[in-house]
Amino acid sequence: MIYFIGAGPGAVDLITVRGKEMLEKADLIVYAGSLVNPELLHYAKPGCVFLDSAGLTLEQVLAAMAPAAQEGKVVVRLHTGDPSLYGAIKEQMDRLDALALPYQIVPGVSSFCAAAAALRAEYTLPDVSQSLIITRLEGRTPVPPREDISLLAAHQASMAVFLSLGRIGELAERLLQGGYAKDAPAAIVYKASWPDERVFVCTVGTLAETAEAHKIQKTALVLVGDFLKPQYSRSKLYDPQFAHGFREASP
Repeated sequence: MIYFIGAGPGAVDLITVRGKEMLEKADLIVYAGSLVNPELLHYAKPGCVFLDSAGLTLEQVLAAMAPAAQEGKVVVRLHTGDPSLYGAIKEQMDRLDALALPYQIVPGVSSFCAAAAALRAEYTLPDVSQSLIITRLEGRTPVPPREDISLLAAHQASMAVFLSLGRIGELAERLLQGGYAKDAPAAIVYKASWPDERVFVCTVGTLAETAEAHKIQKTALVLVGDFLKPQYSRSKLYDPQFAHGFREASP
């Protein structure tokens, strides 16, 4: 059996209980060494084989996983964050389907969750935003034209932008084109939940200079939106004047 496991955002204790248990049982762990915290490998049993996939192709990864699974071994494919976000797991699963090899997915805590925790922020504040847009700038992986950052920014929803630090000046320009003001709140969260996590609160207009001043070039998320402001409305869920199926409204 092959298990695609979300390693979480970085901190060793933010992997799920199920993910940790599968690491302890694994005979082979194929992990994204450029992103996954290597301390997670300490959960593995003696004799477990480790393979860093950072320098491998899809074909090489499958050439390692498939024979081990066919021999009845427990194989873990360890992805950073949650595998469903920028994890390139669909192409792996399709190949495994073609080989009739069973697999399961174990979700993980994404870095956008850890980034909000680092900021002590809530993406979905009443009368501020009830939507979160998770996106990225195009790179070697294209982005559909309808998902251009400037078009998404027009919604003024909370935004978490992945994989875009290398072109953060362009990112800021796209956000401004989409309708954000230069003084709109923003933040850069570097290595959320890792021991060397750093948080920089800034504005859309100062994103590029903030990243440059602190030499942040990768492994960071950009968060944008009014959820970073202190103003919001109280939740109706806990308002004494609001009734629901578990509580009557106070007189």
